[in-house]
Amino acid sequence: MSELCVFAGTTEGRRLAEYLAGQPVKLCACVATEYGETLIPQADNIEVLAGRLDAEAMRRLFEQRRFDAVVDATHPFATAVSENIAAACRDTGTEYLRLNREGGGADGDAVYVDSIQGAADFLSTVQGNALLATGSKELMPYTTVEGYKDRFWPRVLPMPASLDACAAAGFAPAHIIAMQGPFSIDMNVATLKAIDARWLVTKESGKSGGFGEKIEAARRAGARCVVIGQPEQVPGMDLSGVVKWVNERYSLRPAREVAVVGIGMGSPDTLTFEADAALRDAECVIGARRMIEAVARYGKPGFAEIAPAKIAACMADHPEYRRFAVVMSGDSGFYSGTKKLLPLLDGDRVKVVPGLSSMQVLCARVQTSWDDCHALSLHGREGSAAPALKKYGKVFALMDGADAVKRVCADLIAAGMGEARVSVGERLSYPDEKVARGTANELSDYACAPLSAILLEWPAEPMPLPVGLPDEAFIRELGGDGGRAVPMTKSEVRAVSVAKLRLTEDAVVYDVGAGTGSVSVELALNCPKGHVYAIECREDAADLIERNIQKFALRNLTVVRGTAPEALADLPAPTHAFIGGSSGNMAEIVDALTAKNPWVRVVVNAIALESVGELAAIARGFDDGEIVALTLARSRRAGRYHLMTGLNPIYIATLQKGEEGHEDRT
Repeated sequence: MSELCVFAGTTEGRRLAEYLAGQPVKLCACVATEYGETLIPQADNIEVLAGRLDAEAMRRLFEQRRFDAVVDATHPFATAVSENIAAACRDTGTEYLRLNREGGGADGDAVYVDSIQGAADFLSTVQGNALLATGSKELMPYTTVEGYKDRFWPRVLPMPASLDACAAAGFAPAHIIAMQGPFSIDMNVATLKAIDARWLVTKESGKSGGFGEKIEAARRAGARCVVIGQPEQVPGMDLSGVVKWVNERYSLRPAREVAVVGIGMGSPDTLTFEADAALRDAECVIGARRMIEAVARYGKPGFAEIAPAKIAACMADHPEYRRFAVVMSGDSGFYSGTKKLLPLLDGDRVKVVPGLSSMQVLCARVQTSWDDCHALSLHGREGSAAPALKKYGKVFALMDGADAVKRVCADLIAAGMGEARVSVGERLSYPDEKVARGTANELSDYACAPLSAILLEWPAEPMPLPVGLPDEAFIRELGGDGGRAVPMTKSEVRAVSVAKLRLTEDAVVYDVGAGTGSVSVELALNCPKGHVYAIECREDAADLIERNIQKFALRNLTVVRGTAPEALADLPAPTHAFIGGSSGNMAEIVDALTAKNPWVRVVVNAIALESVGELAAIARGFDDGEIVALTLARSRRAGRYHLMTGLNPIYIATLQKGEEGHEDRT
């Protein structure tokens, strides 16, 4: 079996050993102390050598064992040890790999010195207590500071040798903090506050050494850092680079474990026990920056990524981690990126951990159920909640922007729903949580927090399904164009035509010759995640469509003023199209539609026989070229009787190319 040697006295060295545990590579892990030996994982393929080695002992070890390579993962400040390892490798012809830790980032408010003695010299010029987080080996320089026994608290490893070093330097037991890291931001803050520290002395120990957590904790606790700068490192690789080298050298492909974790609203109070366990078990976390900050107390390395593809790429770029936690706001199954992420994790061991959603929390705050609530997301999207509220009677929506509540209330008021009940939840679960309640009229000028949730309730009966709405539901007036009435497709014809289109929720639809907009409105109501373009050449008719858009509070319906096919040029490609009026340009309009999308599904209404003849000729060019003749009669009262009055026959054509070569036919 191949054999690798690693000097593993640091976090990086221990993590490399953990990564290789159980792999088909024999590992010799060298540590300086018996305590360091206890931190190396136990595995059949790992041998631990405890004890300090001088240059000659290293040379003999390398000569005898003939390792494939030696990984130097010693502390950045252990420059003499690194020089000995490199020299022994040169003497024995052994490949040498230097594992350098990543820098922890600078702090503009910190005081930088070049040595422990420099830190002690600085502390002698200032007042206040200090937490000494520089280890137990170099405590003596601090003893030169007047009053050091009362002002300083060294934080050291819980080992007899460390405690002996503290005692030798004159520190009383009450001033010794013996703990094993890593230390989270919260733990550092608590320690600094407990000793009323104004200073935190630390080496620039990089990310894995907890440098970033110390800097942030000092900021939160109102202390300043005294930083002993990291010596210039020899050329090498970070842990990710070394792991990639090991994988390529030994053809390793260890399985990854990924927990997709819904972390609730952000407060620790809304985190489930299952989510807590997943975060404790993870080696690192990935997610939006706000989510990373919400779980910073776990002290795990974090990578700020939002897009599912970038999250998957981040995992591939960091093979040194085997257990990932991808953190999602609220519930992992409620408007989160989980849906798109899961297909990218094929081959990984994946666990999805649910969390409390904002809908659950807001409904609990206002003491109402959420099982009868229709959920929407207006977060970063155009849309109106009014149609859904009319349909379902109770709607929850995610929002963003300080004017989000104003926009929602304006839509409700425009739709005649100003008395709808509105509940707004801001910063749910945080100490400054706020829930505002009122009607749309009362909250029309309400400015909310950037990320908020809203619950809408409408006491009126839900509206009927948007198919074949009664003609009286639409605003219709005599037109101003020579007194000509603006044409409107009758309810029964509209119902058949919309049904023939076979719309999808996210359809992009043209209504050519839209008239009053009755068909356009029904199309928009039936594809709430899509968009409808009402093309109309008459100005009075276009104005009427705008009024009907306002009445139905539709944000997914746009009026395009002009004559087809020219007016279609700048529009996005349609998935569906309805032609209610062509102004003699039917063939040109159909050609323009199929040029934008060869598989567009087109429904055409025709009354004049000349139009029917033209339509029949056009239909011959389509695989699906059905024409239906629809004859209608409506009852009317005549004294004590009801008589049927016939309407003009109408021909409804459905045009679409066949499925060959097109898998996404609607």
